[in-house]
Amino acid sequence: MEVKVWVVEGSKKRLQAFEGVVIAIRNRGLHSAFTVRKISNGEGVERVFQTHSPVVDSIAVKRRGAVRKAKLYYLRERTGKAARIKERLN
Repeated sequence: MEVKVWVVEGSKKRLQAFEGVVIAIRNRGLHSAFTVRKISNGEGVERVFQTHSPVVDSIAVKRRGAVRKAKLYYLRERTGKAARIKERLN
């Protein structure tokens, strides 16, 4: 998934992309959120986004994975090829 977020640096506003795997979704109406995890320079980075936040510009699903759990926290302990998710074909 790719999330584009507005970032303010000094007096400038720009869009910043954050692309990774959604490991959790929290459905609470206006307080809904989702957690995206990516590997940046060999280091795992997780970021929680509020779904209805004005900071979030766009959300784009790149690929869908075939998983059997709602929360993918087990990916935190896995690295490299073990952290891959099989793609859903339907």
